[in-house]
Amino acid sequence: MSMFQLGFRPFYSLAAIFAIAAMILWLRAFVGLSGTGDYLSGVVWHSHEMLFGFSVAVISGFLLTAVRNWTGLPTPTGTALAMLAVLWMAARVLIIRGPALLAAIVDVAFLPVLALAIAGPVLRSRNRRNYKIIAIVLALAVSHGVFHLGNLGYTEVWLSRSSLFASIDIVIILMSVVGGRVIPAFTRNAIPDATSRHEPWVELITFASMILIIAANLLKVSWVVPPMLMASLLIIAAAGHATRLALWEPGKTTRNPLLWMMPVAYSWIPLAFLLRALAATDVIAAGAWIHAVTMGAVSALMLAMMMRSSLGHTGRDLVATKADMAAFTLLQCAAIVRVIASIAGGETYQRWIIASGLIWAMAFLVFALRYLPILSRPRVSG
Repeated sequence: MSMFQLGFRPFYSLAAIFAIAAMILWLRAFVGLSGTGDYLSGVVWHSHEMLFGFSVAVISGFLLTAVRNWTGLPTPTGTALAMLAVLWMAARVLIIRGPALLAAIVDVAFLPVLALAIAGPVLRSRNRRNYKIIAIVLALAVSHGVFHLGNLGYTEVWLSRSSLFASIDIVIILMSVVGGRVIPAFTRNAIPDATSRHEPWVELITFASMILIIAANLLKVSWVVPPMLMASLLIIAAAGHATRLALWEPGKTTRNPLLWMMPVAYSWIPLAFLLRALAATDVIAAGAWIHAVTMGAVSALMLAMMMRSSLGHTGRDLVATKADMAAFTLLQCAAIVRVIASIAGGETYQRWIIASGLIWAMAFLVFALRYLPILSRPRVSG
């Protein structure tokens, strides 16, 4: 069956469908029309499912496909891949239907299983460059486990919230690692005079500052981090990401939508760190930076990569259609509306949130209508 030939097919399909369904369910809960289950409710469910439901599905599809290319060794296909997809789906259902303990166990199990699936070929090939990818997935798995322990009452409640923010930062690190590989590489491959590059000192400052930010957030309970210290770390991270992006020569990608989508999405990362610095000093609400990074950066990077890898791995031309442009543009609009809503607040706040959510769901509806037929069919070359 074509759907289970390679990891990107089922997990990109599931991510797109879930993105639409989860957003609609969240908006209904937001306006009081329905609930999200007894275990994780309201904004906690929304935050968890966007991160560990939608985002983890895309990450899984990407890594199960990319690791095969990086190592030349197989990753799960067929029945094994189908079982991995069923485990992800079971977690989504149990989170809503319960029971809570079973939901947490099944949900927490997914990331370690994914880590094992990609660790096999990486370790067998001695592909040391990708050991960090395994470490990041395992760190995300640990953070996820702490989140559930807090919600089940086995640890302090603050640990659940702290682990959720740590998980967002870990996903940013993963996106930064992957973006740092594919964006300059795609640019050099497509544009003859491009000299996209990395500077070791920029990489060191960028990733060191992000690790220090995670540590500072985890230390908040035992040590009050001075707001200006946190703001300084965040500004350094913003400058590091902006410099990385500049070194990749995004201006040379303007004639190729499949190329410029990724730098545009990545540009939200330094913006999000700047907004986070303002939130750390109580200038703006935290919702602005959270949605700048989750909607503007992470979701948009994922959408752009889903488009490109779906086309490439099914043997189709790497050319963006009007539908691709519409989906990406809608997602950018949703992020802009959501960030402005958090900054402005006021009486129209609820309406802006609903509008942003509907636009976001529409972006993935456009993607689903175009790509689900592609993902379920054999390669055009057979």
